Amino acid sequence: GFQMTLQELGTIMQFGADVKIMILNNRFLGMVRQWQELFNEKRYSFVDITSPDFVKLADSYYIAGKRVSERNDLVSSLEEMLNHKGSYLLEVMVTKENNVFPMVPQGCSVSEIRLK
Repeated sequence: GFQMTLQELGTIMQFGADVKIMILNNRFLGMVRQWQELFNEKRYSFVDITSPDFVKLADSYYIAGKRVSERNDLVSSLEEMLNHKGSYLLEVMVTKENNVFPMVPQGCSVSEIRLK
């Protein structure tokens, strides 16, 4: 997830880069949870995580940000992000149980990709 690369917020700040960041936050280690659902009979282990406040974290790097929790606010928030001069972090809260496809199952090759 984003926490594996969030140190790059420092790079964005240092170089004044104009980067738009959108986090789809399902409050899970999503791919791990998805594998456990599909291949391990829903035996979930260590996938429900607590995240920092990403908007406050972005602010600490002088990057503007906003969290969206309501679908009705998404379009206006995207427009706000895209029209903002400078870097911007938009955190979009999404349903916890959404799966992401296509995916390559663990231990498989790309030729065995799953579409659902």
